[in-house]
Amino acid sequence: MTNSRLLIGWVCALLVQAIAAQDMSSVVTKKDSISQQFQLDEVTVSARRREEPVIPVQKLTGVRLDALSTQSVADAVRYFSGVQIKDYGGVGGLKTVDIRSMGTNHLGVFYDGIEVGNAQNGTVDLGKFSMDNIEEIALYNGQKSEIFQSAKDFGSAGTLYLTTRRPKFADGRRFNLSVTMKGGTFGLANPSVLYEQRLTENIHFSANAEYMFATGRYHFRYRKWLPNGDLAWDTTAVRQNGDVQAWRAEAGFFGYLPEGKWHIKGYFYDSEKGIPGAIINNVWKNSQRQWDRNAFVQGNFTKRITKGYDMQLNAKYSNDRLRYLNPDTTLMYIDNTFTQQEVYMSLAQRLAIVGTQGFIRHNTLSWDMALSVDWQWNYLEGNLAHFVFPERHTVLAAAATQLDWTYIKAQASVLGTFVYDKIHQPTLTTPTAYEQTPQFTPAVFLTAHPYLQDLYLRAFYKRIFRMPTFNDLYYTDVGNISLRPEYTTQYDVGAEYTKTWHSGVMRALDLKVDGYFNQVRNKIVAIPKGNGQYRWQMMNLGYVEIRGIDANASTTLALYSRPRGTNRESEELLLSFAIAYTYQRAQDFSDPNEPLTYGGQIAYIPWHSGSATANLEWHNTRGETLSLNYAFIYVGERYHNSANIPANREQPWYTHDLSLSYRMKHWFFSLEINNVFNQQYEVILNYPMPGINGKAIVKYYL
Repeated sequence: MTNSRLLIGWVCALLVQAIAAQDMSSVVTKKDSISQQFQLDEVTVSARRREEPVIPVQKLTGVRLDALSTQSVADAVRYFSGVQIKDYGGVGGLKTVDIRSMGTNHLGVFYDGIEVGNAQNGTVDLGKFSMDNIEEIALYNGQKSEIFQSAKDFGSAGTLYLTTRRPKFADGRRFNLSVTMKGGTFGLANPSVLYEQRLTENIHFSANAEYMFATGRYHFRYRKWLPNGDLAWDTTAVRQNGDVQAWRAEAGFFGYLPEGKWHIKGYFYDSEKGIPGAIINNVWKNSQRQWDRNAFVQGNFTKRITKGYDMQLNAKYSNDRLRYLNPDTTLMYIDNTFTQQEVYMSLAQRLAIVGTQGFIRHNTLSWDMALSVDWQWNYLEGNLAHFVFPERHTVLAAAATQLDWTYIKAQASVLGTFVYDKIHQPTLTTPTAYEQTPQFTPAVFLTAHPYLQDLYLRAFYKRIFRMPTFNDLYYTDVGNISLRPEYTTQYDVGAEYTKTWHSGVMRALDLKVDGYFNQVRNKIVAIPKGNGQYRWQMMNLGYVEIRGIDANASTTLALYSRPRGTNRESEELLLSFAIAYTYQRAQDFSDPNEPLTYGGQIAYIPWHSGSATANLEWHNTRGETLSLNYAFIYVGERYHNSANIPANREQPWYTHDLSLSYRMKHWFFSLEINNVFNQQYEVILNYPMPGINGKAIVKYYL
């Protein structure tokens, strides 16, 4: 407790010192567009580094992101290698991501550079994030390839970064406006509007609002097999209680400073949805409902204080409310409401010691050091009987360094984590709060750029852990305050070849392959407690080893290209391909005394999975674009239990999606057909997914 309070005081002192150190004389004055553009280029930190990151990254952005048939972020992430999506079906069903089989809670999700938290259960539902305002999705194994970042960025086994649109204005324009309407099967109606305003040369405003409604009703085929392999029944039914109604609104201010920038954003999401539930024992309809309300305000300030010294401040306040209702008294009547609050502050500082912008000037060598300190406060309220009302203070301190010298780039970091929990209403089963000793976790990353100009070799090691969540520790009659953190150790070796051409047929080629070995220790699992059907307790039991290969390939071909002539516009016909493949052997070594599960492939992890996309695009200098897109996703054989027996085997599944879009000066039209061949499949056992479905999009923009 003393250490935590000292570190909290340290954070506050650093914040005050950094703010006081600002050069208040650097007042933004109005500049012409040429000088403003020059300032923006200086602010971009990555301009002083090679484009190739130290840490493997997969990105979806621009044309490729627009081309995919996606309704939410979870739909887009399916096209990354090494990713398993747990989708419980329907438009509003829960959608979570598991990266390289380490578990959903080991993936950090960042929204505009600040982590989306959930102290209650640690799970972030990616189905809540719309694609309407997303500009880039990036997935990193280990951590982001940057040392100038918050301590939170060092604190996960993998990170998913969602970057929303930042206002951009053509010459002379003062505002942008776009109105979008999406409609489709399952009763989907999804209007949205985006407005951007240039308030001054250096301050911009953006507001985005969206409404979504869907009945969630779709036909599916259900078959039941007897233990001897005979077919018990084969029927077609309609998925019930999968409706969703959701509102989302965002607004933000974006500012530019000499050698700096800032933004502040408010976010609000409110939804009511049915939980369709599992199809078990011939029960086709469930009555559970869920209400979510998520609101936060967050801001970022980044500036070069002096030559060689940069500073970044992040802050956030969030207030989330969840209500779950199960009115079915034949099971167990439940009407639970939880409200969680979070306050977060971060200070990151970078010192460029050697380099073109460092204290010591050098054209081929750069050496940076960084220190980040974060403080986070979480509090959870609930209407459960005997609830303890937990509170948590977390301090994260990260020290990192980066060396970039000709053919070698290396990063190393160590993260210190200090946690102090407090409970406001002790009970007989939970008389005291959880106590956690300080944890220190290292990471080392290395990229070598050998003889071939476009070939990069890389390797990394990282050890990290996840804290038990409030539910793990304090959920009434389930939590266990004796839990230990869940540790992961990651080893990765990979290579990448990337090359671009400005003329000819071949325009771009990118090849990546990574082999990895991961260990997950002290895995937190729920086990039955006593004889009661609904009595469970959280325990540390699991140990998992994961060996895998991720491979990615993409290329762009110019099938036709006509340059601009004296009296004609230029036009181009491009064909792009992208393939992602994953092989994983994820084995459960938790209990040697359980021969059925020991060494078995863990639940829902396929040995083979992958995706392929193709995009045929014609465009000209008048702003017209015609695009035909195809996407294929494949998930191979897997088991829904670590006991790899025939009764637990899940069939492979695959889907084919098509879309056609046309863009002109002020209009955009798109037509999508998903699951073209009406594949009947389940991602999670007894949660049937939709068959063939479609969506149309119309957008008007100024």
